[in-house]
Amino acid sequence: MGKLALAAKITHVPSMYLSELDGPNKGCRQAAIDGHIEIGRRCRALGVDTIVVFDVHWLVNSEYHINCAPDFSGRYTSNELPHFIKNMEYAYPGNPALGHLIAHAANEAGVRSRAHSDTTLEMEYGTLVPMRYMNQDRHFKVVSVSAWCAWHDLNESAKFGRAVRRAIEERYEGTVAILASGSLSHHFAENGTAPDYMHKVWDPFLEQVDRRVVELWEKGDWQTFCPMLKMYNEQCWGEGGMHDTAMLLGALGWTDYTQPVEVITPYFGSSGTGQINAVFPVTPLNN
Repeated sequence: MGKLALAAKITHVPSMYLSELDGPNKGCRQAAIDGHIEIGRRCRALGVDTIVVFDVHWLVNSEYHINCAPDFSGRYTSNELPHFIKNMEYAYPGNPALGHLIAHAANEAGVRSRAHSDTTLEMEYGTLVPMRYMNQDRHFKVVSVSAWCAWHDLNESAKFGRAVRRAIEERYEGTVAILASGSLSHHFAENGTAPDYMHKVWDPFLEQVDRRVVELWEKGDWQTFCPMLKMYNEQCWGEGGMHDTAMLLGALGWTDYTQPVEVITPYFGSSGTGQINAVFPVTPLNN
């Protein structure tokens, strides 16, 4: 059947788009952009046809939701940071079939989920920013999953991630990559201080916890990290509740996962938040 070929935790900071534009911040996020380009290159080399993005900028209040329209296009301005991302054009093919397979697998696993293919739902920038650098030529189909899950449990999100893996490998005829699109710590610079924190993390405590987390990831110590995810999220202002990370690790095996990550873009601060691009090797699940 299908194959999960690549998994990664990625940044989507809007300053990546700002980095393209003439001005004082031109080039400021080139390392992050290059990381996305490299992940896109690897997806091509692995024969990926669809990228599934767990997007922490898509807020939902009930159930899990999958945006799997047949096509996405438009011009996007961020309502959060309209001076960073404005009038960004995009156009990508979708994959309704895979979206519905994911929803069916999740519902069968007891995780209430809905796929939306006949919809006017637009994409959020947690999906649009990485696709800008990985998928400019529309090579990949795109499916976006809500991962700002305000009233959900992280263990349930891990269960949802496992259902994504099951849908891909047991029901889909193709090759897929999954991306957890969100930060590590996520305390934005407070109003009026943003320029001072353009390349910094908000507090030394947050940065030190983030760096320790990256060490655990590089060691493949998921038996330590997964149980601490809930507290890490609560104490370090996890973006979207860090449900993207729970989904990613659920798809990879949660505490049974043993692989060390490969850091593509080293940890960096951005507007107070902690960011990284890292590839998580895909290995068979223990059934």
